[in-house]
Amino acid sequence: MEGLPILTQLASARAGIVTPQMEVVARDENMGPGALRDAIAAGRVVIPANPGHRSLHPVGIGAGLTVKVNVNLGRSTSESCLADEVEKVRIALKYGADAVMDLSTGPDVDDVRGAVLAACSAPVGTVPIYQAAEEVDDFADLPLDAFFEVVEAQARQGVDFMTIHAGILRAHLPLARKRAIGIVSRGGALIARWMDHNDRENPYFEHFDRVLDIAARHDVTLSLGDGLRPGCLADASDAAQFAELSTLGDLARRCWARDVQVMIEGPGHVPFDQIADNMRRQKELCDGAPFYVLGPLVTDVAAGYDHIAGAIGATMAAVAGADFLCYVTPKEHLGLPDAEDVRAGVIAFKIAAHAADVARGHPNARARDDAMAHARYNFDWEGQFALALDPDRAREYHDLTLPGPEHRDSPFCSMCGPKFCAMRNAAPVVRPEAGIK
Repeated sequence: MEGLPILTQLASARAGIVTPQMEVVARDENMGPGALRDAIAAGRVVIPANPGHRSLHPVGIGAGLTVKVNVNLGRSTSESCLADEVEKVRIALKYGADAVMDLSTGPDVDDVRGAVLAACSAPVGTVPIYQAAEEVDDFADLPLDAFFEVVEAQARQGVDFMTIHAGILRAHLPLARKRAIGIVSRGGALIARWMDHNDRENPYFEHFDRVLDIAARHDVTLSLGDGLRPGCLADASDAAQFAELSTLGDLARRCWARDVQVMIEGPGHVPFDQIADNMRRQKELCDGAPFYVLGPLVTDVAAGYDHIAGAIGATMAAVAGADFLCYVTPKEHLGLPDAEDVRAGVIAFKIAAHAADVARGHPNARARDDAMAHARYNFDWEGQFALALDPDRAREYHDLTLPGPEHRDSPFCSMCGPKFCAMRNAAPVVRPEAGIK
């Protein structure tokens, strides 16, 4: 009933309770419910599950679980509509997204968010400050209470996790002035503008207890935003980034003290050789809280192909300890992604997540790869299509050159053809029992 207190997933875990959401996640992850409960109690795993999100299939994020992938979508002031965003949700879920963030701006964002929540069985996240910014012509004029009213409204609507940029402080701004391209986080830039204009501290930091009150009341998982994330390689691993990260660690401990689930957001552009150290620093400064990274992109010159640059960095980040990967689409830095861009970004990051699970030795991670190898060895095309991360694209590419059902049993593909197919030529030697000639 509205208004009655609830036990958050964290409070339940600390009380020794295995919630229905924990049971679902434990089953999906093929692990014991008690082990999952203990990881949540320790703050190493979160289950973003606002009771107001009625269509939710719970997902776990954190240590010992499979690496998860988030999809950012949302209309802008000039592009897309409600129907487009619902279609993007459908595409994201079809190709394996584990969570969706609605970053809509412009008019009617409540309606868009409501449609996304209704259509999405995965956890839904937001960045409330974007909607707050719509209420004023100049964000510097935003009243203090408005920072929190929008958080409350979105929590009531059923949002499962929220990016709150509480770690960027006035003391950090001089550090940002030394950067090549300054502040690239939308939320971080808005708060920096507000602090500078009003000569006051970040309201989300100064009044963090108000955020915690709302999060505890609705079991909203806080995703502590990195408002000073590096937006180019030149700014990676600098004093501004790590000063904010230290603050985020302090805020995470305040979340845990209030039984509020928390994740930490991480960098966007990082040279490949610095990624592992970034992951290590986060785990140390934030006591092992789940780490949510955007990419990271390992080069600044992949415009139009940033999903590839991001997936390369994401694989390394996940192998080194990141738990949650925010996808990047080919349109990153260039424009609002459409449904096909969403598909490309999801698949790129599902590849990264799966490759990391294999490298980390996650139980059963290799099973799909081994099944694919078996299907290829036996020229089982239908099996190969089914096991692919994008079955539709696999089938499409095969059928472009070998169309029709008569080729579904062919012991070759068009890459080599029947004469030069290595597995076909080797079959009489290494497995004569197969009868392939």
